[in-house]
This record gives sequence, structure tokens and C-alpha cells, in this order.
Amino acid sequence: MILVISHEADVHSEAVWRALESRGNTPALLDLARYPRLASVDLAYGNGHSGAMKIQDEQWGEVDLAQVRAAWWRRPQPFGLPDDVTDPVHRGFAVNEAREVFGGLWGLLDAEWINDPQRDDLAHRKSFQLRQAEAVGMRIPETLITSDPESARAFIGAREKTVFKAFSGTPQAWRETRLIGDEEIAALDLVRIAPVIFQEYIQGVDLRVTVIGDRIFPAEIDIQGGDYSVDFRMNYDSMLIRPTTLPAEIEEQIHRLMDRLGLVYGAVDFRRRPDGEHVFLEINPAGQWLFIEQHTGQPITEAMADALIARDRPN
Repeated sequence: MILVISHEADVHSEAVWRALESRGNTPALLDLARYPRLASVDLAYGNGHSGAMKIQDEQWGEVDLAQVRAAWWRRPQPFGLPDDVTDPVHRGFAVNEAREVFGGLWGLLDAEWINDPQRDDLAHRKSFQLRQAEAVGMRIPETLITSDPESARAFIGAREKTVFKAFSGTPQAWRETRLIGDEEIAALDLVRIAPVIFQEYIQGVDLRVTVIGDRIFPAEIDIQGGDYSVDFRMNYDSMLIRPTTLPAEIEEQIHRLMDRLGLVYGAVDFRRRPDGEHVFLEINPAGQWLFIEQHTGQPITEAMADALIARDRPN
């Protein structure tokens, strides 16, 4: 069985789901937001029962987790507590208990992961991935991560152009990468509240490189004609996306980075400078690819289905 940890509104898991079904594979969806309101978990131990694991969902029925051989850690959601649990202490206790159970459950599955949850979590950390990229020989932007306003001012003052970015984002609190201007400099004391990533601005064309196992799908994203050239996510309607190629050295560095991070899947962002140098910006272990696939025709969804099917084998 193939297990997908995501949610019904995730269009990427939906696309892979359809590709799997077209080949006679019916995966199981585990949406953690349905637990414990609409789903329950059973783990049995001792007296011949050890290894029995199941999820019971009011709508989707029972999933025998002992049968899972391939698991895709796609977009796990926060646990969904009942609304009538209002006491903050009680809610915190319930969420922590759920984390303990499911955190142990992932290690109990006799499955190959895309990606292993613990490795995925660490690889998401920009403060960690930058060092790993540098270690495999990639050029990275000069970077300062700081909560000290004076350090930030010194870093910005030493460069003609500096950008800043957040570590994470949600639909409710999403922040694009921005150039530092007078308004941002005037507000630098606010970095005391939350650390910020400051980087030298890299001029060039964006590359999104989607990696699934040994397969690499590089695409060029030209946003120079768009309204905002700093972050291509602000230009989905106007950017030009086409397939591209990578130097063999960059491909080799990407594979080494994936190995160091312990990832099977990753969406890697580069800037290719006018002189041809490739500068690593970041890697997203759960990055989007459908917008790339729609423009380039690269079979990324099929590649993910291939990877899951290849892992769905009896051990």
C-alpha cells in the first residue's frame, strides 16, 4: 500500500493520486487535520499483537498501516482538535500527545519514505541547508541570519543591494523575498523580535530544479519582464517558463546535496548569473511543481508516481 500524508485540497497529491490510480494503484490518504475529530489511531503491542497498526476514519474507513510499503510525506497538516476543547492547557496537552503517538508511528512503518519525516524537517531549515549546499561545492549568496539590528545594518551597508526573506510562510502570513529599501532600514530594530535572513542580491534568471531520486527536471523562469524581479512567486501570470539544461558539475552537486540532506524529493532554486554561474538559493523538500509541468511538459507527476510504485514492494 502507498500512504500519502497530505490533505484533500492539495492539488499535487491529487495529481499523483490520479496517476497512481491509472496504473491500478489505490493509495491511502492520511490527513492529520482529521485527527482526533474524525479519525482515530490504534497501535497494539504484546501477546501476538505487536505490529498491528490502523487508522479509522469516519469518512474513508480503515487503513491497515502494517501494509504500507511506500509513504509520501507531502503536506502534513496540524492536528484538528474538537472545538469544545477550549482550555489552552488541555489543547496543548492533547496536541503534544498526538505528536508523540504519530512521531513514533512514522518509525514503525515498514515503508520507504519520500521524504523521511525527520530528514525532511531538518532539510526545511534554511540555516542548515545553506551550509550543506556550500559543503558540496555550490556557490551560495553571502548571507547573514541575525536578530541583531546592528549586525543587519553593517551587512546591508557593505552591499549595493540586499534582499531579506522569512524562514517560513503560511497562506495567512506569507512574505515574499524583498529588496531592502529606506522603509526596511528604518524598521531594522524589529529584527530583535524575530531573526531575519539577509542576503546579497543576485542578478540573473531563476531556475527551478525538481529532483525525484536520480531524475532531475530543470526549468528556467524568466521574470525580468514581470512586475517584480526579486521573487518569481509574485509573477505567476507573467513569467516565462521553459525547460533548460544544467552543467554536469551542477547536476552532480545537486545529487550530493540530496544525499547529504537524506531527501528523495526536493525543489531546488538557483539564480543563473549573466556570466553563467549558478547560485544556490534554497531547497524546498515539499515544493510545488505543477506550474513547472504545465509550462514545460516535463513529466514530473509521472516521475513521482514511478518513485512511489517502485517503493511499494513487499519487504
